[in-house]
Amino acid sequence: MAMTRRLLGLFSVLAIMVAVVWGDPSGGCDQDRQDMIRECKRYEGWPAEPKIEPSEACCAVWQRANIPCLCAGVTKEKEKVWCMEKVVYVANFCKKPFQPGYQCGSYTVPHPA
Repeated sequence: MAMTRRLLGLFSVLAIMVAVVWGDPSGGCDQDRQDMIRECKRYEGWPAEPKIEPSEACCAVWQRANIPCLCAGVTKEKEKVWCMEKVVYVANFCKKPFQPGYQCGSYTVPHPA
């Protein structure tokens, strides 16, 4: 019984260490996601037009957000809410642009015309 408790304790410590060192890909950017919804949704939702200049608060979220983590969580369902063309527009406006060819969800950022 004591050995089982020690092993469970050891596994718990290891799991925490792994989460701290490598991060938790499923929940590592929950606060960024909530901030993005709160501050940027009105600028990044459908329809694709018109494109509206985002607020300073939205740009502040873009500047500090873990964009690769957010993009990893973009699903087809979320792409029905978020217009990826507008997301790219906001990223450019906020001076944290995506590189052409970058994949965010199923959307690939186009090369400039």
